[in-house]
Amino acid sequence: MRRTHYRRLFATTLFVASVLAPIAAAPAATIATATVPAAAVERCHHGVCPGSTLSPELTARLDAKIEEVRRQAGIPGVVVGLWMPGKGDYVRATGVADKTTGAPMALDSRIRIGSETKTFTVTALLELVDEGRVGLDDKISDYVDGVPCGDRITLRQLAEMRSGLFPYTSDAGFAHDLESDPTRAFTPQEVLAYGFKHDNTFGPGEQFQYSNSNLILLGLVVEKVTRRPLADVIHERVVRPSHLHHTFLPGGAEFPEPHPRGYTDQTPTGATADATDWNPSWAWAAGAMISDLPDLRHWAEVLATGRLLSRETQAQRLTTFPTGFPGTSYGLGIFDTNGWIGHNGSIPGYETVTIYLPAQRATLVIMINTDSKTGGQEPSTLLGRAITAIVTPDNVYDASATAG
Repeated sequence: MRRTHYRRLFATTLFVASVLAPIAAAPAATIATATVPAAAVERCHHGVCPGSTLSPELTARLDAKIEEVRRQAGIPGVVVGLWMPGKGDYVRATGVADKTTGAPMALDSRIRIGSETKTFTVTALLELVDEGRVGLDDKISDYVDGVPCGDRITLRQLAEMRSGLFPYTSDAGFAHDLESDPTRAFTPQEVLAYGFKHDNTFGPGEQFQYSNSNLILLGLVVEKVTRRPLADVIHERVVRPSHLHHTFLPGGAEFPEPHPRGYTDQTPTGATADATDWNPSWAWAAGAMISDLPDLRHWAEVLATGRLLSRETQAQRLTTFPTGFPGTSYGLGIFDTNGWIGHNGSIPGYETVTIYLPAQRATLVIMINTDSKTGGQEPSTLLGRAITAIVTPDNVYDASATAG
């Protein structure tokens, strides 16, 4: 088994930091032409329009750097949206959505957002906190039976990734079962059982460890308290009030068009496979959602500013703890990496980044159709680092271990 057992449901993108070897940049004019497919130029998508209103120099630097990283990291297709009030916008689609047909990557693509799902699940939980129906310092044993040390682990510790619960995605049996049949449907109870076979890795609250087991449990808490399916709760309490149009938690492998094909090397042999139609039910509350560029643009600000929560609860959400990696800290289902607030996501075939920089009211969204690493690094992190090094050099995104 060559992989770190489906580590990508957020956990590894945030903490690795190496630099791609430089390659010669193509002329800016050539790249600018290549990065805006004709189909995209002809239309806007829910108010998100292709092009750049940044300065010509800044636009050319971004065009060149994104294409450089895309080619060197072997990323088939990239969508980037950058909005910087007072400076301008930058919206590009480059590369291909389908390596077989050569169809271009499009701005109106739907995408699997991996661990960005966590921001929706935790928001639903925090709304229940605001209503007094749940307490962050409640024990998980009050809601779910059979959790190792559940009478000592709080909902707060689960959301902070400080519970000590073994990540079910790191269990060899889980990796074998999923890789053997990636179309298989899993229940939350089934995936938790893989992790519960193991001793906890540390005592509750002692340190940070990214574990998707935490979010599966929080999804179950939301369902128990509301007596509604998590997908319905997220839609009614988070997605609809945020005015998101193409964001939802699927029940299985459904994936509305248009979407790019997704490519992964998380296979038994390490060979690249098309993961587009794999069933993400194993990720559920931790990473199974689908969205698109306009929705993620809007969600970045809603999430970071706490528009759906009370001021007190949002302040608790943004109280972050060190992750062990310089510049990056983690709060309640959200991270802060050098001033950028949000989350990234990785699931076989796809990666995303959705972040907001309060100091400049800037938003950055990245969507790509691969999760295959380059030099031990997540490709979305390579892009995020390269883009922010140009546009916000004092606030460089580097979430190398928080994706999946």
